[in-house]
Amino acid sequence: MDLETRLESLITLAEELGLTVRREPLGGDGGGYCVLRNQRILFVDDAADLETQYERTLMALAPLPDLYGRFLRPEIREDIERQRAAP
Repeated sequence: MDLETRLESLITLAEELGLTVRREPLGGDGGGYCVLRNQRILFVDDAADLETQYERTLMALAPLPDLYGRFLRPEIREDIERQRAAP
């Protein structure tokens, strides 16, 4: 699975979990997850390269408890587990 497909899979997953996904130019190394007025928002930095977008999205979603028990493609599950194990 290529990186673009992985990123789109993560974004779809975020939407399925009820997060609002906003693609914004944030300077090239931004992006992440926040809660604003009880709304969960995932920012994806359109100014960043594809790898940075993917890694930031992965970092934002990996800690969410909503992922437990959900089917994820093996490549995505592997990346999430790698991210969870990172210091």
